Amino acid sequence: MNKNICIIFISFLLACLSGCNNQESGHAELISPQQDTNRYQPKEYVQIHHPDWSRNATIYEVNIRQYTPEGTFKAFEKHLQRLKNMGVGILWIMPVNPVGVVNRKGTLGSPYAVRDYYGINPEFGDLQDFKQLVDSIHGMGMHIILDWVANHSAWDNPLVKEHPDWYIKNREGNFQPTPWRDYDDIIDFDYSQPGLRQYMTEAMKYWIKETKIDGFRCDVASFVPIDFWENARAELDRIKPVFMLAEAADRDLHQHAFDMTYSWALWDVLHNITVNHVALDALEGGYIAEHVSIWPRDAYRMNFVENHDKNAWEGTTVSNFGKGLYPAIVLTCTMDGMPMMYSGQEAGLNRALSFFEKDPIQWKEDTIGKIYTKLFNLKLNHQALWNGNSGGEMVRIKNDKMKQVISFVREKNTDKVITIVNLSSEPVSTNLATQYDKGNYQELFTGKNYSLTGNDIFDLAPWSYVVLVK
Repeated sequence: MNKNICIIFISFLLACLSGCNNQESGHAELISPQQDTNRYQPKEYVQIHHPDWSRNATIYEVNIRQYTPEGTFKAFEKHLQRLKNMGVGILWIMPVNPVGVVNRKGTLGSPYAVRDYYGINPEFGDLQDFKQLVDSIHGMGMHIILDWVANHSAWDNPLVKEHPDWYIKNREGNFQPTPWRDYDDIIDFDYSQPGLRQYMTEAMKYWIKETKIDGFRCDVASFVPIDFWENARAELDRIKPVFMLAEAADRDLHQHAFDMTYSWALWDVLHNITVNHVALDALEGGYIAEHVSIWPRDAYRMNFVENHDKNAWEGTTVSNFGKGLYPAIVLTCTMDGMPMMYSGQEAGLNRALSFFEKDPIQWKEDTIGKIYTKLFNLKLNHQALWNGNSGGEMVRIKNDKMKQVISFVREKNTDKVITIVNLSSEPVSTNLATQYDKGNYQELFTGKNYSLTGNDIFDLAPWSYVVLVK
């Protein structure tokens, strides 16, 4: 037998004997009991760190073009104190970049057709005006995120000529809009190109460094590869802790990239209950059951009854929620998630603002503004309603009219808030199982004092609500 083959064979036999001895002595795996236990410890899904100031924040979408007759940063700045008094924490500014001219829609075009990622739309002012707005927002203790359009650009963005390889092409080899969408004023980027990824990340870093904004709301974020966002978030966080909102409803975006995503499904179910008369179980057994079972506790979800897309293309809050509008607002502000308000909602906006033309909001006092002010300030000051792990878990309180009434409690440390809503067009008297929530409360909107004894009856008018604060 060849000498080398003999050596290999003997080594193999020794290895086998060693393995048998280890198994017989109970040492097949050299893992201590402590190491074995560590393998089964639960881990937080959300790996990013939310900025501390976001923990009790609410969010407000600012449409600079339509906010004032002037449509400028300076004119909007005059509204900051009013928004601060309402309890707004984060101002999301719709895109401020120059708008494309080629294939433009309407007279002014869509703000989401970006012609220059480093520029300011001259309609709104200049870079110094924007920096002054950021400074004023920060001076009032609020924060600002900028709408960022990473998925596509205008046809006349200089990148089209400088880097045509950064764009997707159709079968004819031509630039194309987002596939299957009616977005003829824009063309899509190709994120298989490393150069594009670097350019877009550097542009985002520029706005953080140069203007001191606090983060971004990212348009159609799920259309852009998640690994791009994860890398961009890491690079931005090295400059300062940022807040990132994705226009998406994807759980996976929360792990390493985004603080918050849209709760589109909540809008849908509230619309279907209030207008289409779908059963209340669609909210409780559908949306809420999925939310508490599937979504990580520290993944923020943005709750709303209105935003620029809904307003422009899908009707008004009145047509979308009817007489159920007020209770829908109450639910979006007291449920788990960060409540959001769109420009003009607080003035009772009941029309679709033009998207491609000048169409200023008509400002006046309205009941909706008063409701949001109460709810936003409650969230700001009561930890039970804070966001993610910082707030209280949403726990169901059973009642004897479950097909009409939703009732739940959120509690954190010494703060407790109970929400009771009649989501029906009929008056109802309901008995709540409040044995775990005994004590004295004050109703948020009326100031009336309540003493819960553990088996409490509430008489609720159609579409009415009670918010008890302890």
